[in-house]
Amino acid sequence: MTDTNVAWAALGGDPALLPRISTVVREGALPSRLPVREVARACVGVCALAAAEWGARRAGLSAVPEVRVDDGAVATAFHSERQLLVDGREPVNFAPLSRFWRTADGWVRTHANYPHHRKRLLGALGLAADTSVETVAAALAERSSFEVEESVYAAGGLAVALRTPGEWAAHEQGRAIAAHPLVGRERLDEAPVRPVVPLGGEPLLPAAGLRVLDLTRVIAGPVATRTLALLGADVLRIDAPHLPELLDQHADMDIGKRSAVLDLRAAADRRTFEELLAEADVVVTGYRPGTLDRFGLSFEQLAERRPGLVVAQLSAWGAYGPWGERRGFDSLVQVATGIAVTEGSAEQPGALPAQALDHGTGYLLAGAVLRSLTEQTEEGGTRAVRLALARTAAWLTDGTTRDTGSAQAAYDGPASWLAETDSALGRLRHALPPVRFAGGPVDWARPPGRWGKDPARWDGAPLGG
Repeated sequence: MTDTNVAWAALGGDPALLPRISTVVREGALPSRLPVREVARACVGVCALAAAEWGARRAGLSAVPEVRVDDGAVATAFHSERQLLVDGREPVNFAPLSRFWRTADGWVRTHANYPHHRKRLLGALGLAADTSVETVAAALAERSSFEVEESVYAAGGLAVALRTPGEWAAHEQGRAIAAHPLVGRERLDEAPVRPVVPLGGEPLLPAAGLRVLDLTRVIAGPVATRTLALLGADVLRIDAPHLPELLDQHADMDIGKRSAVLDLRAAADRRTFEELLAEADVVVTGYRPGTLDRFGLSFEQLAERRPGLVVAQLSAWGAYGPWGERRGFDSLVQVATGIAVTEGSAEQPGALPAQALDHGTGYLLAGAVLRSLTEQTEEGGTRAVRLALARTAAWLTDGTTRDTGSAQAAYDGPASWLAETDSALGRLRHALPPVRFAGGPVDWARPPGRWGKDPARWDGAPLGG
């Protein structure tokens, strides 16, 4: 079974539609010891197929449009945060304290791109805010990897000890991950069947009229909502004012969307949020499982308050097991799950050629939302989907024999899949979307605006309005 078959089955798709996907295989795209190219291609392909399927239903087409997946477009998009230029300036993707460190018995990787994560990391190590990289290295060199992991997490920071694939397989969280499906899919209630609202015009925008409340941060969740925006959805990203986004990350990940800030702890902002939720079709969350529950945003609470929603939850480690409430990022999941050892060695850890767990999971999540919409037109029900970076990592590393296909061309760089656009942030060079189907969009309709500066209201008429 190919990776595309696995991914489409995980979304609950009809296998009879798989022949609608064709692939341009390019040698040299996403080179890796692990089958990154094949998994990336599969994630993009099934997302595009789910979009084409939903679009065909809304447009009343007799056949689902053909999907074309090009390894060059996929590889370029999986590096989108590295391809970005803002007025010719390259982005900053990793802060100085986000890296591998030698410990007394091995290696640990930290993530401190955000100021609050840096503060917690240094606090856990008993170091001052202006501590140098050299001083941090010296402090970590005196401690064991697992001691660092536990003490930093206890302080609310992010650090993960390097593990081999075997060590992760034996770990309680690794076992919990392996016991869950690639895409968790639930029907939460008996909400009425979603009506099929007719769709016309060119390009074919399957998500036109959908209102998507985007409660995500960092790459995977924003990739999913960025894709829904490409497909015509009105995507409104909501952040807390005290947790500003990194501006380069916003420029890349929030293209096609609008961005507002609301403090859900404040009564007025909470009322505004509730008004948004009352008219939303889709809610996508990317915070640690349980973090938003106190605001009435658990799956069960949402189903009760807004029957007929599609709710998607993204996490690093899964919403289960001893690490279910831990923070995490792609780079840390690679270290915990043994990927860093496979791509390098226990003596010199490596990394995937892109943050492929983030990007791949993001496209899977968008595909899961689109397939949920299709299922609602058949059976109704509030729908919930759960995805985790660590579960995508388990798929990437499961040892399955992959059908790589025969190379039709070489990947000669990203130039063919880059575009430029003017924005409020400056002149942007960005990666073009890899999700393509006949008659569909080839680029986003709007550039990103300034972070948090859009009004917290929906834009335009609702689906069917």
